[in-house]
Amino acid sequence: MSTQDLSGGGYPKIYGGVPDAIAKLEELMRVVSKQIAVRSEAELTVKPDAMRWSQKEILGHLIDSALNNLKRFTEASFAETLPFAEQAYDQVNLVAANGYQDVPMPELLTLLEALNRQIIFVVRRWNAKKFSVPVVLSNGAVQTLGWLVEDYVAHFEHHLKQLDLTVQP
Repeated sequence: MSTQDLSGGGYPKIYGGVPDAIAKLEELMRVVSKQIAVRSEAELTVKPDAMRWSQKEILGHLIDSALNNLKRFTEASFAETLPFAEQAYDQVNLVAANGYQDVPMPELLTLLEALNRQIIFVVRRWNAKKFSVPVVLSNGAVQTLGWLVEDYVAHFEHHLKQLDLTVQP
């Protein structure tokens, strides 16, 4: 099922709902763990140019995304005031401040995996009603918590494609 819903920004939605997106996230995490581990440190730290991130920094960005989205997902799931207001975060400065370029690769992978396992655990505990919790995005558009979860997974997949990581059928 492909909804290709871009209303309110975000990435094209290519999943058949939140359960499918979470299953996809599990699959993507297996790809990261297996395929990135065979790359050399030199390959992972090369910056294509001064304005673009290295592979390690892209993974760091995915860590920041996981951390911020885990917070969003959990807070939106119990928010008393609706719609829940999504808070934006400074992606570029977070990558720089966390120094992902210099973090050992095993530590990056451990953190990325742990945060995403927690996202999977949290979202799988929700009932279907949680998926429809309204969320005001940082751009002012209104979406649902389910949409936010699907957008997170689509964002994750987008960056894995940048890293030339592929999911085998």
